[in-house]
Amino acid sequence: MNILTVNLVLSTFVFWVAARTYIVPNLAKWGAQAVLVPILLLHSFRHLGLMFLAPGAVYEGIPPQFAYPAALGDLLAAVLAMAALLTRSRALIWIFNVEGTLDLAAAIVLATVYSAPDFMGPAYWIPAFWVPALLVTHYLTFVILLKNQNEKSPAAAVG
Repeated sequence: MNILTVNLVLSTFVFWVAARTYIVPNLAKWGAQAVLVPILLLHSFRHLGLMFLAPGAVYEGIPPQFAYPAALGDLLAAVLAMAALLTRSRALIWIFNVEGTLDLAAAIVLATVYSAPDFMGPAYWIPAFWVPALLVTHYLTFVILLKNQNEKSPAAAVG
């Protein structure tokens, strides 16, 4: 049994329960901006994925086939999240959300294929805690974007 997989699944479930309990029932009342701004701010911290390239944050021997795509994909997601936040562009929010979701899916697959968990060291918290929160907030962003897809204003998704 892969402990990281158990941590990833259970933490995702906890974040999903929290979102279904506190956020989803209040989406109409709070509005898109009240939910998307904190999500975009959270994802702006994805530069932390660069830790997969930092000696000391990971053990020597971490597979570069995992580390580089995960680190650079997270960095791109962080830049896109901040750009979407600053511009309030619906198109950028979509681009960020698709890229960020695909990046996380690819990182999970690559970590599994290349046995990266054996080398994660202190960076283990990223897939055990951080990735589940990111996955659930990507889901919420898709819900909001699809719910507001008929709005004419390009900034309507965030106010």
